[in-house]
Amino acid sequence: MALTTEQIDQIAYQEAAEAGRRAHEIAMESRRAKLEAIRLAKETLIENSRSKPADSRDVTPADITAFADALVASINA
Repeated sequence: MALTTEQIDQIAYQEAAEAGRRAHEIAMESRRAKLEAIRLAKETLIENSRSKPADSRDVTPADITAFADALVASINA
């Protein structure tokens, strides 16, 4: 049994909508992974700074971002 043109169009529409949903889910999961990497980087750097002398315990946002980027790159590799 052959599909009608209307049925083919409906299938194409559903596939396009599903592809959009999948792309959105992938983007959201990527954001969640990045946020988790930032949280982990912050906690790790702060915990590691506790073993340093009191005058050199500063953890900058750039340190956290660089470490988070390294974590994400490691995960994606």
